[in-house]
Amino acid sequence: MAKRVYEVWKGSNKFIFGGRLIFGPDARSLLVTLSLIIVPVIIFCIFVARHLRHEFSSDNAGYAILVVAIVFTAYVLLLLFLTSARDPGIIPRNAHPPEEEMRYDSSASAEIGGRQTPSLQFPRTKDMMVNGIPVRVKYCDTCMLYRPPRCSHCSICNNCVERFDHHCPWVGQCIGLRNYRYFFMFVASSTLLCIYVFAICALYIKLLMHDHHGTVWKAMKESPASVILMGYCFISLWFVGGLTGFHLYLIGTNQTTYENFRHRADNRINVHNRGCVSNFLEVFCTEVKPSKNNFRALVQEEVQRTTLPTMREADPEDLSMDRRPKVEDDLDIGEDLLKISQRRNFEELEEDIRSRGSNGPPHNTSEVDSYIGSGHRAPTIRSETRHSSWGRSGSWDVAAEVLSNPNVTESRSNNAQK
Repeated sequence: MAKRVYEVWKGSNKFIFGGRLIFGPDARSLLVTLSLIIVPVIIFCIFVARHLRHEFSSDNAGYAILVVAIVFTAYVLLLLFLTSARDPGIIPRNAHPPEEEMRYDSSASAEIGGRQTPSLQFPRTKDMMVNGIPVRVKYCDTCMLYRPPRCSHCSICNNCVERFDHHCPWVGQCIGLRNYRYFFMFVASSTLLCIYVFAICALYIKLLMHDHHGTVWKAMKESPASVILMGYCFISLWFVGGLTGFHLYLIGTNQTTYENFRHRADNRINVHNRGCVSNFLEVFCTEVKPSKNNFRALVQEEVQRTTLPTMREADPEDLSMDRRPKVEDDLDIGEDLLKISQRRNFEELEEDIRSRGSNGPPHNTSEVDSYIGSGHRAPTIRSETRHSSWGRSGSWDVAAEVLSNPNVTESRSNNAQK
Protein backbone atom coordinates (compact mmCIF):
# COMPACT_ATOMS: atom_id res chain seq x y z
CA MET A 1 0.00 0.00 0.00
CA ALA A 2 1.41 3.37 -1.01
CA LYS A 3 2.18 5.76 1.82
CA ARG A 4 1.86 9.50 1.96
CA VAL A 5 4.60 12.02 2.63
CA TYR A 6 3.55 12.79 6.21
CA GLU A 7 3.64 9.07 7.07
CA VAL A 8 7.32 8.73 6.12
CA TRP A 9 8.36 12.24 7.17
CA LYS A 10 11.94 12.26 8.49
CA GLY A 11 11.50 15.33 10.65
CA SER A 12 10.23 15.39 14.23
CA ASN A 13 6.90 17.01 13.36
CA LYS A 14 3.49 15.71 14.35
CA PHE A 15 0.60 15.54 11.88
CA ILE A 16 -3.14 15.36 12.45
CA PHE A 17 -6.17 15.12 10.18
CA GLY A 18 -4.31 13.08 7.58
CA GLY A 19 -1.37 15.45 7.21
CA ARG A 20 -3.50 18.56 6.83
CA LEU A 21 -2.10 20.14 10.01
CA ILE A 22 1.57 20.05 11.02
CA PHE A 23 2.91 20.79 14.49
CA GLY A 24 6.28 20.68 16.17
CA PRO A 25 7.35 17.80 18.43
CA ASP A 26 6.47 19.89 21.50
CA ALA A 27 2.87 20.53 20.41
CA ARG A 28 1.59 19.63 23.87
CA SER A 29 2.83 22.97 25.11
CA LEU A 30 -0.07 24.47 23.17
CA LEU A 31 -2.37 23.21 25.91
CA VAL A 32 -0.52 25.38 28.42
CA THR A 33 -0.70 28.40 26.11
CA LEU A 34 -4.41 27.88 25.50
CA SER A 35 -5.10 27.62 29.22
CA LEU A 36 -3.13 30.83 29.89
CA ILE A 37 -5.40 32.64 27.42
CA ILE A 38 -8.80 31.03 27.83
CA VAL A 39 -8.98 30.62 31.62
CA PRO A 40 -8.35 34.31 32.46
CA VAL A 41 -10.85 35.41 29.80
CA ILE A 42 -13.52 33.10 31.23
CA ILE A 43 -12.91 34.51 34.70
CA PHE A 44 -13.10 38.01 33.26
CA CYS A 45 -16.41 37.38 31.50
CA ILE A 46 -18.04 35.77 34.56
CA PHE A 47 -16.83 37.98 37.41
CA VAL A 48 -16.21 41.33 35.71
CA ALA A 49 -17.83 41.86 32.32
CA ARG A 50 -21.14 40.26 33.40
CA HIS A 51 -21.56 42.84 36.17
CA LEU A 52 -20.87 45.70 33.78
CA ARG A 53 -23.79 44.90 31.46
CA HIS A 54 -26.11 47.34 33.25
CA GLU A 55 -23.56 49.94 34.26
CA PHE A 56 -23.71 51.60 30.84
CA SER A 57 -27.36 51.58 29.92
CA SER A 58 -27.04 53.77 26.83
CA ASP A 59 -26.67 51.83 23.56
CA ASN A 60 -26.01 48.59 25.51
CA ALA A 61 -22.41 49.58 26.05
CA GLY A 62 -22.14 47.07 28.90
CA TYR A 63 -22.81 44.19 26.51
CA ALA A 64 -20.21 45.56 24.13
CA ILE A 65 -17.52 45.03 26.78
CA LEU A 66 -18.41 41.34 26.98
CA VAL A 67 -18.66 40.88 23.22
CA VAL A 68 -15.34 42.60 22.56
CA ALA A 69 -13.59 40.35 25.07
CA ILE A 70 -14.99 37.20 23.46
CA VAL A 71 -14.33 38.26 19.86
CA PHE A 72 -10.85 39.51 20.62
CA THR A 73 -10.00 36.24 22.36
CA ALA A 74 -11.24 34.24 19.39
CA TYR A 75 -9.04 36.38 17.12
CA VAL A 76 -5.99 35.68 19.28
CA LEU A 77 -6.70 31.94 19.21
CA LEU A 78 -7.05 32.05 15.42
CA LEU A 79 -3.64 33.68 15.09
CA LEU A 80 -2.21 31.06 17.43
CA PHE A 81 -3.68 28.34 15.23
CA LEU A 82 -2.26 29.89 12.05
CA THR A 83 1.15 30.12 13.70
CA SER A 84 1.43 26.63 15.12
CA ALA A 85 -0.56 24.41 12.72
CA ARG A 86 1.02 25.26 9.38
CA ASP A 87 4.27 24.74 7.53
CA PRO A 88 6.67 27.45 8.75
CA GLY A 89 8.73 27.24 5.55
CA ILE A 90 10.34 23.78 5.65
CA ILE A 91 12.74 23.08 2.78
CA PRO A 92 12.29 19.52 1.46
CA ARG A 93 15.21 17.22 1.99
CA ASN A 94 17.21 15.85 -0.89
CA ALA A 95 17.18 12.10 -1.43
CA HIS A 96 20.79 12.27 -2.65
CA PRO A 97 23.66 14.71 -2.09
CA PRO A 98 24.10 17.41 -4.75
CA GLU A 99 26.22 15.69 -7.39
CA GLU A 100 27.45 18.89 -8.95
CA GLU A 101 29.15 19.79 -5.68
CA MET A 102 30.70 16.37 -5.06
CA ARG A 103 34.49 16.16 -5.13
CA TYR A 104 37.08 13.47 -4.53
CA ASP A 105 39.60 14.09 -1.79
CA SER A 106 42.68 11.92 -2.30
CA SER A 107 44.21 13.04 1.00
CA ALA A 108 41.26 11.71 3.02
CA SER A 109 41.15 8.18 1.61
CA ALA A 110 39.47 5.12 3.02
CA GLU A 111 40.58 1.50 2.69
CA ILE A 112 37.91 -0.46 0.82
CA GLY A 113 38.49 -3.96 -0.45
CA GLY A 114 42.16 -3.90 0.48
CA ARG A 115 43.03 -0.74 -1.46
CA GLN A 116 42.97 2.97 -0.83
CA THR A 117 40.15 4.83 -2.55
CA PRO A 118 39.51 8.59 -2.45
CA SER A 119 36.60 9.63 -0.24
CA LEU A 120 33.78 11.89 -1.38
CA GLN A 121 33.92 15.38 0.07
CA PHE A 122 31.59 18.38 -0.06
CA PRO A 123 32.58 22.01 0.29
CA ARG A 124 31.23 22.98 3.69
CA THR A 125 30.31 26.47 2.51
CA LYS A 126 29.78 28.39 -0.69
CA ASP A 127 29.02 32.01 -1.54
CA MET A 128 25.71 33.39 -2.81
CA MET A 129 24.87 36.96 -3.83
CA VAL A 130 22.28 38.87 -1.76
CA ASN A 131 21.60 42.48 -2.78
CA GLY A 132 24.97 42.54 -4.56
CA ILE A 133 26.89 41.33 -1.49
CA PRO A 134 28.34 37.80 -1.25
CA VAL A 135 26.85 35.78 1.60
CA ARG A 136 28.33 32.48 2.74
CA VAL A 137 25.85 29.62 3.11
CA LYS A 138 26.48 26.28 4.78
CA TYR A 139 25.87 22.71 3.72
CA CYS A 140 23.38 20.72 5.83
CA ASP A 141 24.43 17.09 6.26
CA THR A 142 20.99 16.08 7.51
CA CYS A 143 18.93 17.57 4.67
CA MET A 144 21.77 17.12 2.10
CA LEU A 145 21.42 20.62 0.67
CA TYR A 146 23.04 24.03 0.79
CA ARG A 147 20.87 26.21 2.98
CA PRO A 148 19.52 29.33 1.28
CA PRO A 149 20.36 32.67 2.88
CA ARG A 150 18.61 33.23 6.23
CA CYS A 151 17.83 29.52 6.44
CA SER A 152 18.83 27.42 9.43
CA HIS A 153 18.33 23.87 10.63
CA CYS A 154 16.08 23.57 13.69
CA SER A 155 17.48 20.94 16.01
CA ILE A 156 14.08 20.46 17.69
CA CYS A 157 11.99 19.91 14.55
CA ASN A 158 14.97 18.46 12.61
CA ASN A 159 14.17 20.53 9.51
CA CYS A 160 15.76 23.33 7.53
CA VAL A 161 13.43 26.34 7.72
CA GLU A 162 13.47 29.37 5.42
CA ARG A 163 14.04 32.71 7.16
CA PHE A 164 14.35 30.86 10.44
CA ASP A 165 13.58 33.15 13.37
CA HIS A 166 13.46 30.78 16.35
CA HIS A 167 11.63 27.77 17.70
CA CYS A 168 8.88 28.92 20.03
CA PRO A 169 7.90 26.35 22.67
CA TRP A 170 4.78 28.35 23.56
CA VAL A 171 3.27 27.72 20.13
CA GLY A 172 5.01 24.36 19.61
CA GLN A 173 6.36 25.27 16.19
CA CYS A 174 9.27 26.88 14.39
CA ILE A 175 8.84 30.51 13.41
CA GLY A 176 9.93 31.02 9.84
CA LEU A 177 9.07 32.57 6.50
CA ARG A 178 5.46 31.37 6.25
CA ASN A 179 4.22 31.99 9.81
CA TYR A 180 6.31 34.88 11.15
CA ARG A 181 3.62 37.42 10.27
CA TYR A 182 0.98 35.48 12.21
CA PHE A 183 3.35 34.96 15.13
CA PHE A 184 3.97 38.68 15.48
CA MET A 185 0.25 39.44 15.19
CA PHE A 186 -0.46 36.80 17.84
CA VAL A 187 2.04 38.31 20.26
CA ALA A 188 0.86 41.86 19.58
CA SER A 189 -2.83 40.88 19.92
CA SER A 190 -2.10 39.09 23.19
CA THR A 191 -0.50 42.29 24.43
CA LEU A 192 -3.60 44.31 23.49
CA LEU A 193 -5.86 41.71 25.13
CA CYS A 194 -3.89 41.99 28.36
CA ILE A 195 -4.18 45.78 28.25
CA TYR A 196 -7.93 45.53 27.59
CA VAL A 197 -8.61 43.14 30.47
CA PHE A 198 -6.41 45.17 32.83
CA ALA A 199 -8.19 48.42 31.90
CA ILE A 200 -11.71 47.00 32.29
CA CYS A 201 -10.83 45.44 35.66
CA ALA A 202 -9.45 48.79 36.84
CA LEU A 203 -12.65 50.46 35.62
CA TYR A 204 -14.76 47.96 37.55
CA ILE A 205 -12.77 48.64 40.75
CA LYS A 206 -13.37 52.35 40.28
CA LEU A 207 -17.12 51.83 39.80
CA LEU A 208 -17.27 49.74 42.96
CA MET A 209 -15.56 52.52 44.89
CA HIS A 210 -18.12 55.02 43.54
CA ASP A 211 -21.16 52.84 44.21
CA HIS A 212 -20.22 51.82 47.75
CA HIS A 213 -18.58 55.12 48.66
CA GLY A 214 -15.60 53.26 49.97
CA THR A 215 -11.87 53.06 49.59
CA VAL A 216 -9.91 51.08 47.07
CA TRP A 217 -9.33 48.32 49.58
CA LYS A 218 -13.04 47.81 50.09
CA ALA A 219 -13.56 47.70 46.35
CA MET A 220 -10.79 45.13 45.95
CA LYS A 221 -12.42 42.98 48.64
CA GLU A 222 -15.72 43.30 46.77
CA SER A 223 -14.16 41.92 43.56
CA PRO A 224 -11.03 39.82 44.24
CA ALA A 225 -11.24 38.39 40.73
CA SER A 226 -10.52 41.84 39.33
CA VAL A 227 -7.42 42.13 41.49
CA ILE A 228 -6.15 38.71 40.41
CA LEU A 229 -6.75 39.52 36.74
CA MET A 230 -4.99 42.86 37.05
CA GLY A 231 -1.95 41.22 38.60
CA TYR A 232 -1.94 38.46 35.99
CA CYS A 233 -2.18 40.93 33.10
CA PHE A 234 0.54 43.13 34.58
CA ILE A 235 2.97 40.21 34.74
CA SER A 236 2.01 38.97 31.28
CA LEU A 237 2.63 42.42 29.81
CA TRP A 238 6.28 42.16 30.77
CA PHE A 239 6.61 39.09 28.56
CA VAL A 240 4.29 39.59 25.58
CA GLY A 241 4.71 43.36 25.65
CA GLY A 242 8.50 43.14 25.73
CA LEU A 243 8.43 40.49 23.00
CA THR A 244 6.24 42.75 20.85
CA GLY A 245 8.65 45.65 21.20
CA PHE A 246 11.64 43.46 20.43
CA HIS A 247 10.06 42.11 17.23
CA LEU A 248 9.06 45.62 16.16
CA TYR A 249 12.76 46.45 16.29
CA LEU A 250 13.64 43.29 14.34
CA ILE A 251 11.08 44.05 11.64
CA GLY A 252 12.23 47.64 11.32
CA THR A 253 15.83 46.51 10.80
CA ASN A 254 14.89 43.38 8.78
CA GLN A 255 16.50 40.89 11.14
CA THR A 256 15.51 37.59 12.63
CA THR A 257 15.98 36.57 16.24
CA TYR A 258 18.63 34.06 15.16
CA GLU A 259 20.51 36.68 13.14
CA ASN A 260 20.30 39.23 15.93
CA PHE A 261 22.02 36.96 18.42
CA ARG A 262 24.52 35.42 15.99
CA HIS A 263 25.45 38.41 13.86
CA ARG A 264 25.68 40.78 16.79
CA ALA A 265 28.38 38.58 18.27
CA ASP A 266 30.15 38.24 14.90
CA ASN A 267 29.78 41.95 13.95
CA ARG A 268 28.33 41.01 10.55
CA ILE A 269 26.73 43.48 8.17
CA ASN A 270 22.97 43.16 7.70
CA VAL A 271 22.65 42.76 3.92
CA HIS A 272 18.84 42.40 4.06
CA ASN A 273 18.01 45.85 5.47
CA ARG A 274 16.11 47.91 2.86
CA GLY A 275 14.88 50.72 5.07
CA CYS A 276 12.29 50.79 7.84
CA VAL A 277 9.22 51.28 5.64
CA SER A 278 10.25 48.68 3.07
CA ASN A 279 11.05 46.23 5.83
CA PHE A 280 7.57 46.54 7.33
CA LEU A 281 5.98 46.22 3.89
CA GLU A 282 8.00 43.06 3.27
CA VAL A 283 6.62 41.40 6.39
CA PHE A 284 2.98 42.54 6.32
CA CYS A 285 2.17 43.37 2.71
CA THR A 286 3.75 40.55 0.72
CA GLU A 287 1.94 37.39 -0.25
CA VAL A 288 2.69 34.33 1.85
CA LYS A 289 4.54 31.86 -0.34
CA PRO A 290 2.95 28.45 -0.84
CA SER A 291 4.43 25.51 0.99
CA LYS A 292 7.16 23.55 -0.77
CA ASN A 293 5.83 20.34 0.76
CA ASN A 294 2.71 18.41 -0.16
CA PHE A 295 2.33 16.29 2.95
CA ARG A 296 -0.66 14.39 1.55
CA ALA A 297 1.02 13.41 -1.70
CA LEU A 298 1.85 9.78 -2.35
CA VAL A 299 5.48 8.85 -1.86
CA GLN A 300 7.30 8.20 -5.12
CA GLU A 301 9.55 5.17 -5.17
CA GLU A 302 13.15 6.20 -5.50
CA VAL A 303 14.97 4.88 -8.54
CA GLN A 304 18.18 3.12 -7.61
CA ARG A 305 21.08 4.75 -9.37
CA THR A 306 24.83 4.39 -9.27
CA THR A 307 26.21 7.79 -8.53
CA LEU A 308 29.84 6.75 -8.13
CA PRO A 309 30.57 6.05 -11.84
CA THR A 310 28.80 9.25 -12.75
CA MET A 311 30.97 11.18 -10.38
CA ARG A 312 34.12 9.66 -11.84
CA GLU A 313 33.09 10.54 -15.35
CA ALA A 314 32.30 14.07 -14.24
CA ASP A 315 35.82 14.74 -12.96
CA PRO A 316 38.60 13.75 -15.40
CA GLU A 317 41.36 14.70 -12.98
CA ASP A 318 40.08 12.29 -10.38
CA LEU A 319 39.75 9.61 -13.04
CA SER A 320 43.44 9.74 -13.87
CA MET A 321 44.26 9.33 -10.19
CA ASP A 322 41.94 6.35 -9.62
CA ARG A 323 42.60 4.21 -12.73
CA ARG A 324 46.09 3.14 -11.64
CA PRO A 325 44.88 1.31 -8.50
CA LYS A 326 42.15 -0.29 -10.62
CA VAL A 327 44.70 -1.76 -13.05
CA GLU A 328 47.03 -2.92 -10.31
CA ASP A 329 44.17 -4.75 -8.56
CA ASP A 330 42.98 -6.61 -11.64
CA LEU A 331 42.38 -10.35 -11.81
CA ASP A 332 45.38 -12.67 -11.58
CA ILE A 333 44.88 -14.19 -14.98
CA GLY A 334 44.42 -10.83 -16.56
CA GLU A 335 47.59 -9.60 -14.89
CA ASP A 336 49.59 -12.52 -16.28
CA LEU A 337 48.33 -11.86 -19.78
CA LEU A 338 49.04 -8.18 -19.39
CA LYS A 339 52.66 -8.91 -18.57
CA ILE A 340 52.98 -11.23 -21.52
CA SER A 341 51.33 -8.77 -23.89
CA GLN A 342 54.05 -6.22 -23.15
CA ARG A 343 56.58 -8.25 -25.13
CA ARG A 344 57.00 -7.20 -28.71
CA ASN A 345 58.45 -10.41 -30.12
CA PHE A 346 55.67 -12.83 -30.95
CA GLU A 347 58.11 -15.78 -30.87
CA GLU A 348 58.91 -14.94 -27.25
CA LEU A 349 55.19 -14.73 -26.55
CA GLU A 350 54.63 -18.14 -28.12
CA GLU A 351 57.56 -19.62 -26.21
CA ASP A 352 56.25 -18.22 -22.92
CA ILE A 353 52.79 -19.64 -23.57
CA ARG A 354 54.27 -23.06 -24.27
CA SER A 355 56.34 -22.92 -21.12
CA ARG A 356 53.27 -21.97 -19.09
CA GLY A 357 51.29 -24.77 -20.65
CA SER A 358 53.85 -27.33 -19.47
CA ASN A 359 54.21 -25.68 -16.07
CA GLY A 360 57.92 -25.54 -16.60
CA PRO A 361 60.56 -22.83 -16.94
CA PRO A 362 61.15 -21.05 -20.27
CA HIS A 363 63.34 -23.06 -22.72
CA ASN A 364 65.28 -20.12 -24.11
CA THR A 365 66.70 -18.29 -21.13
CA SER A 366 69.51 -16.52 -22.95
CA GLU A 367 67.08 -14.96 -25.36
CA VAL A 368 65.16 -13.47 -22.48
CA ASP A 369 68.35 -12.15 -20.91
CA SER A 370 69.37 -10.54 -24.20
CA TYR A 371 65.96 -8.99 -24.47
CA ILE A 372 66.28 -7.42 -21.04
CA GLY A 373 69.81 -6.22 -21.73
CA SER A 374 68.86 -4.59 -25.03
CA GLY A 375 67.53 -1.50 -23.26
CA HIS A 376 63.87 -2.45 -23.23
CA ARG A 377 62.00 -2.15 -19.95
CA ALA A 378 61.27 -5.53 -18.52
CA PRO A 379 57.86 -6.23 -17.15
CA THR A 380 57.49 -6.36 -13.40
CA ILE A 381 57.03 -9.93 -12.21
CA ARG A 382 55.89 -10.85 -8.71
CA SER A 383 58.07 -13.10 -6.57
CA GLU A 384 55.43 -15.76 -5.92
CA THR A 385 54.89 -18.51 -8.50
CA ARG A 386 51.59 -18.45 -10.34
CA HIS A 387 50.20 -21.71 -11.67
CA SER A 388 48.09 -21.19 -14.73
CA SER A 389 45.49 -23.57 -16.07
CA TRP A 390 45.85 -22.68 -19.75
CA GLY A 391 47.54 -25.92 -20.66
CA ARG A 392 44.97 -28.06 -18.80
CA SER A 393 41.85 -26.43 -20.18
CA GLY A 394 40.89 -25.56 -23.70
CA SER A 395 39.24 -22.22 -22.98
CA TRP A 396 40.86 -18.85 -22.52
CA ASP A 397 38.90 -16.74 -19.97
CA VAL A 398 40.68 -13.43 -19.84
CA ALA A 399 39.87 -10.00 -18.51
CA ALA A 400 38.20 -7.47 -20.77
CA GLU A 401 41.07 -5.00 -20.32
CA VAL A 402 43.55 -7.54 -21.70
CA LEU A 403 41.46 -8.59 -24.64
CA SER A 404 41.46 -5.01 -25.80
CA ASN A 405 45.29 -5.22 -26.25
CA PRO A 406 46.09 -5.74 -29.97
CA ASN A 407 49.29 -7.72 -29.26
CA VAL A 408 47.45 -10.37 -27.27
CA THR A 409 44.70 -10.61 -29.86
CA GLU A 410 47.17 -11.09 -32.69
CA SER A 411 49.16 -13.70 -30.76
CA ARG A 412 46.01 -15.66 -30.14
CA SER A 413 45.17 -15.63 -33.83
CA ASN A 414 48.67 -16.92 -34.75
CA ASN A 415 48.39 -19.76 -32.27
CA ALA A 416 45.00 -20.68 -33.59
CA GLN A 417 46.39 -20.93 -37.14
CA LYS A 418 49.26 -23.13 -35.97
